[in-house]
Amino acid sequence: MTVAVQIPEELSARIPVEQRGAGLDRDAVRLLVSHGTEVSHHAFVELPQLLRAGDLLVVNTSATLAAAVDGQVGHARVVVHFSTRGDDGRWAVELRDPDGKGTTRARTGGPAGLEVRLPGGVRLVLEEPLSAHGARLWWARVSGAGVLGMLREHGRPIRYSYTERDQPLSVYQTVFALPSADGAGSAEMPSAARPFTARLVAELVSRGVQFAPITLHTGVASQEVHEPPYPERFAVPEASARLINAVKAGDGRIVAVGTTAVRAVESAAGPDGVVRASDGWTDLVVTPERGVRVVDGLLTGLHEPEASHLLMLEAIASRAAIGRSYEEALRGLYLWHEFGDVHLILP
Repeated sequence: MTVAVQIPEELSARIPVEQRGAGLDRDAVRLLVSHGTEVSHHAFVELPQLLRAGDLLVVNTSATLAAAVDGQVGHARVVVHFSTRGDDGRWAVELRDPDGKGTTRARTGGPAGLEVRLPGGVRLVLEEPLSAHGARLWWARVSGAGVLGMLREHGRPIRYSYTERDQPLSVYQTVFALPSADGAGSAEMPSAARPFTARLVAELVSRGVQFAPITLHTGVASQEVHEPPYPERFAVPEASARLINAVKAGDGRIVAVGTTAVRAVESAAGPDGVVRASDGWTDLVVTPERGVRVVDGLLTGLHEPEASHLLMLEAIASRAAIGRSYEEALRGLYLWHEFGDVHLILP
């Protein structure tokens, strides 16, 4: 365990902030700010005052897919979470059991050859585990209609038991999300960017804060069994690479919006810290031992104590700094998960 805290169930954000009261917008969440072990408490709408002209926010433009769909194995009902589309046309999927409460619970993966019937005449056959670390996710061959079309018609956003109810897909799209040319996207929302609104982005730009778009399509989360992150598709465009390098060469700070942005940018950086345009797959796991070469700060949600993301946070700050900030988040009753509050780590 990287951070020795336990998260009370009542600190899970069960619904989006804009559904908690009349007149609230997405930016009506709280913002915990860490400078080393010094911690201060803010509203997220204060972010423009906490950054400086010349700072650069790296944002993920991946759109969220309606990646959960009902299926059948024999006479048994299952829920399939579509995680990642491989270059060979297969999909990495997770099969889950309905829990009778509108959500799902983990089930034993496999075996190879297992067939799942899906809406629209789609058939899915499990072939092999995605990773030697466990059999939760499997590579599966899909036949029949296209997966993306099926998800658009029959899918819904992935959600877990700490949330109160299903939400429309729009709730899981960030202000930076763009449809990709091939229809690919994220199985789960790059949620650190969720509190941004068009109004807040406009104020940041007016104050001289810049934005560098990247893309990283996230797979399903590993909150239940805490595996290391799986390989994910990413792209750092040439214009964003040039902008990051220019800011890095000056006195601006590179602040990643979300751990996905860190993974993409650090994957595109050489040992010299120079970011180069990149497009492909990354299996990079950012740890304190590896460190970061580009990112100075991070805007992120609050993560489970055993989540692998916390190693990345410790690489950017330190174990002492993250431990102190999480103690303050618990004391201040901050809310966790994708609809929760936000943590800004600055150098």
